Amino acid sequence: MAALATSARPLRTRHGHRSGRPPAGVRKGERVRDYPQTSLRLPPEMKAKLYALSRVAGTPQWRLVSEALDCFFHDRTRAEQRQVISYLARKRRR
Repeated sequence: MAALATSARPLRTRHGHRSGRPPAGVRKGERVRDYPQTSLRLPPEMKAKLYALSRVAGTPQWRLVSEALDCFFHDRTRAEQRQVISYLARKRRR
């Protein structure tokens, strides 16, 4: 029994850091795997472009899509932005 306890891998290194990848969410400490998933249908050339942009930029695909949505939102008129914000506020109240 004692041999099992000594052969177990420690959760933390001697410097107090956890082993493995750090959380990579938008905000500090968030884990991407905890984000809701969605599915997109893209034409093959757009999927290839998303993959290529991700590789060249060294950025995950989910982050590229997220940033593209932010850019699209900021390109809308003020009236359209208010409509989006109003819609989001209604969805949160449900």
